[in-house]
Amino acid sequence: MKRELDQHSVIPLYHQLKEILKENIERGDWAPGDKIPSENELRADYNISRNTAKKAIEDLVQIGVLNRIQGKGTFVSQPKLEQPLMGFYSFSKVMKEMGMAPTDIILHMNETTASPRVASKLMVDEGDTLIELKRLRCANDEPVILETSYIPQYLIPGIKQQHVMNTSLYDVMESDFDIIVTKAKEVFEPVLIRDYESEYLQVKEGYPALLLERTAYDRSGKPVEFCHSIVRGDRCRFYTELI
Repeated sequence: MKRELDQHSVIPLYHQLKEILKENIERGDWAPGDKIPSENELRADYNISRNTAKKAIEDLVQIGVLNRIQGKGTFVSQPKLEQPLMGFYSFSKVMKEMGMAPTDIILHMNETTASPRVASKLMVDEGDTLIELKRLRCANDEPVILETSYIPQYLIPGIKQQHVMNTSLYDVMESDFDIIVTKAKEVFEPVLIRDYESEYLQVKEGYPALLLERTAYDRSGKPVEFCHSIVRGDRCRFYTELI
């Protein structure tokens, strides 16, 4: 039975409609990939203005529940990619466990100099030589994370781009340079995607995202990597278990 909107409620009509659409998806009335009714169809079904229907849909697109395809309509998004916060996790492993194909696109790998902030994270001097590795991490060819790693050059002399092609950076550090990452500190912060990030992540500027910063340490407690990631908020979420 279709839920009706309460025209006399203090809750805005667009918000009521948004919750109804979410319930339909959660109940399985619409599966991932299904096309939902158009704004005009929703307007007629619920006796609302087109702007009200548009606002409800736009809010669900913004949080990743729905996905607009130009010229085709609005569709139910695939489930968000979940990553645990308990101990180390592998992006590739998590994607494979979800039945998705992980791929990395290496945007560049080159030498750079340590800025004051990165130098403080890695406990090196400002201006020291670092290796900067920028990757676009994808699931089923969809970009979800724009990741930049900084590693002191002296720790990984002679490393080449082919060493990290579709391979875990930490695996390469361990097998080729005897650097074993044993712990890390991660900090999360909500941000909005900026113009140049939107080009890589294929979403509009201003989309919600998570800024993830990680400092990784070796067995002696020395920092060996500082990583700055922009994670699409509409496609990823992180979780932990409390006991």
